[in-house]
Amino acid sequence: MKTLMLDFDGVLHPTTCGEEDQFCRLRMLDNTLSSFDCNIVISSSWRHHLSFSTLIENFSSTMRKSVVGKTGPPYVGKWARYQEILDYCAAHGVRDWRALDDSILEFPNPCKELILCDPNTGLDKPQVIALKQWLS
Repeated sequence: MKTLMLDFDGVLHPTTCGEEDQFCRLRMLDNTLSSFDCNIVISSSWRHHLSFSTLIENFSSTMRKSVVGKTGPPYVGKWARYQEILDYCAAHGVRDWRALDDSILEFPNPCKELILCDPNTGLDKPQVIALKQWLS
């Protein structure tokens, strides 16, 4: 099963948006994933201070069913987000994954699993195309 590692800030909304615009890109992601069978794992740092139910409360009911977990404790060191994802994958037998993230510094370069978003816009057409190519 393909698994999408999902960041929030800079992906589901621009990093500079106000609270009223949070999750403004969520519908685009929901529409993109609706035709595919894909698990979602929350890799956002929001996981450290919000409950799982709070993390997914803005998601559609269909999308909520696809969210299977969140990555674990923070990793301290080089490429922290990447290491957290690798730990999750090892613990859960995930082999085919992509990370939708805006932080290139959190991943080795190159990283074929990273679908990089512009933190000023979040998810947009190029990332949607990359997701569809991977999921097809």
